[in-house]
Amino acid sequence: MNALEIKKLYDKSKTRRVLAIISLFIVILVAIVVSVSLGAASPRFTEAMQAIFSRIFPFLGIDPGPTLTQYIIIDVRLPRIVMAIIAGVGLAASGATMQGVLRNPLVSSYILGISAAAGFGAALAIVFGVGVLAVYGEYLVIVNAFVFSMLAMLLVYGIARLRGVSTETVILAGVAIGFLFSALLSLIQYIAPEHEALRAVVFWLMGGLSAASWESILIVTPIIAITLILMITQAWNINILSMGEEVATSLGVNPKRILAVTMVLETLATATIIAFTGVIGFVCLISPHIARMLIGSDHRFLIPCSALIGAILLLCSDTVARLILQPAELPVGVVTSMLGVPFFLYILVSKRRQSWR
Repeated sequence: MNALEIKKLYDKSKTRRVLAIISLFIVILVAIVVSVSLGAASPRFTEAMQAIFSRIFPFLGIDPGPTLTQYIIIDVRLPRIVMAIIAGVGLAASGATMQGVLRNPLVSSYILGISAAAGFGAALAIVFGVGVLAVYGEYLVIVNAFVFSMLAMLLVYGIARLRGVSTETVILAGVAIGFLFSALLSLIQYIAPEHEALRAVVFWLMGGLSAASWESILIVTPIIAITLILMITQAWNINILSMGEEVATSLGVNPKRILAVTMVLETLATATIIAFTGVIGFVCLISPHIARMLIGSDHRFLIPCSALIGAILLLCSDTVARLILQPAELPVGVVTSMLGVPFFLYILVSKRRQSWR
């Protein structure tokens, strides 16, 4: 095969990947339209669109429609939809990055013990009102969850450095730290003096988007956007690292530095999301695998494709969670887990998992 034929194959593959990403954008738009129109209170589609476009384009003089419809769409449903998209993007991109850096298809961003540490921090705030920083009120749980998530990452990296930073030591250290914080979380749940506090901890651990607001979105969005861009800038290094540490070193890539940088980025993204939504599992695990089946293992395309699939998955899961028990709702973490466990088992036993390397 000559150079011209190779270039044609590459161009064809690149075009297919770009089209896949564009198609996912279209799917997200359709999912938004469907989700915004469904719920315990379901205004007419035209009224929902009126409320949205009157806010986006106020200079057009569009009739915003009934006040109740405006409140339902703009203040309740849209923040939840936007947060689902942002959280899905951050979780899935983090999962794709960690699977690439650690060269293991069965790891996720939670392998560093992030979720368990966040749960412990949130439980401290919910049950005992204890905060690691001088923060009170509604942000006490958020700050505690974020700080303990970052602490878990520092502990994992510190332990891994004792034996030489490698993929194996990071995974094992993450498992150990995860068990440690899980044990501490179980202790808090056991000694919790109030039934309501225990119930609140359990509900937080299931994950949910019901508390989403425009204020929280303004905090989360810049962090996820910056970390996503920085993850994508590391895509070529991750591609090289997938060929092995010796090959990467010979090509001028420092595996330990790449591992440290990506650990910080994915922990920052995941910790920020968990702090505002609670623990939402499996999005970071299954989204990269679906993307890999669609477009292959080139992380320049895999990371953004995984991010879009994560957004679709979490948005659809949250829509199902809102509808399945109307007027009550399931925590979205329950829905993603019900979807994720069968997919995880499929990855575990399928021969497809060998083709990603």
